[in-house]
Amino acid sequence: MTSERKVLRVSGPEAEQFLQGLVTNDVAGLKDGLVYAAMLTPQGKYRADFFLVPKGEDILIDVDAALAPDLQRMLTMYKLRSKVAIAETDIAVTRGTGPEPEGAFIDPRDPRMGWRGYDGQTGGEADWDALRVAACVPESGVELTPDTFILEAGFERLNGVDFRKGCYVGQEVTARMKHKTELRKGLAQVDVSGSAPVGSDILAGEKTAGTLYTQAEGHGIAYLRFDRAKGDMTADGATVRYTP
Repeated sequence: MTSERKVLRVSGPEAEQFLQGLVTNDVAGLKDGLVYAAMLTPQGKYRADFFLVPKGEDILIDVDAALAPDLQRMLTMYKLRSKVAIAETDIAVTRGTGPEPEGAFIDPRDPRMGWRGYDGQTGGEADWDALRVAACVPESGVELTPDTFILEAGFERLNGVDFRKGCYVGQEVTARMKHKTELRKGLAQVDVSGSAPVGSDILAGEKTAGTLYTQAEGHGIAYLRFDRAKGDMTADGATVRYTP
């Protein structure tokens, strides 16, 4: 499954400053290419993840189409007196692997995820789910849900959060998880023998050890309780093993 995308445009003299106070990553990184980031609830839970894209004086937001209307509403709500305009565009997102064409950008989450283009570049076919599983990259509506904490979803590893940039919505909870607790649960790659429906419970003996999500080529992305994820586990007839 590969999600459809929408592209929003944030324009105006305060576009960068406006987004800097809302998203999990440092918008200044746009000088080097795409910035992967998220918007959170005040309680620190996931609302949307997206790519920020430099486009002249404007900033584009490449987001899952299912999340775009809510994201645009949120941005408009936070706009207040900021000198910005937020609009949907008809820009198409293209993707491919191998050398990126001129004007395209390497996916900042993991180089195995290829490149992304916004200027009509010709995309290429790939098994994107297999690539996501290999790099343990979560997707909205599958591994990323309204109950997700982004550190449990690997956003630090995926270059989606910056701990030095200052305040943003949900920052306090995210910082506390980083500095004051050891993650006991989270997304991880597992070995899978057989297959199971996405969302199947993973059992270690009679105890629930997590949930199995996207699977490809003998591997899968799972949300695990690390203290229970030991040895051979089962998920609706499939055998699951986690090797840290």
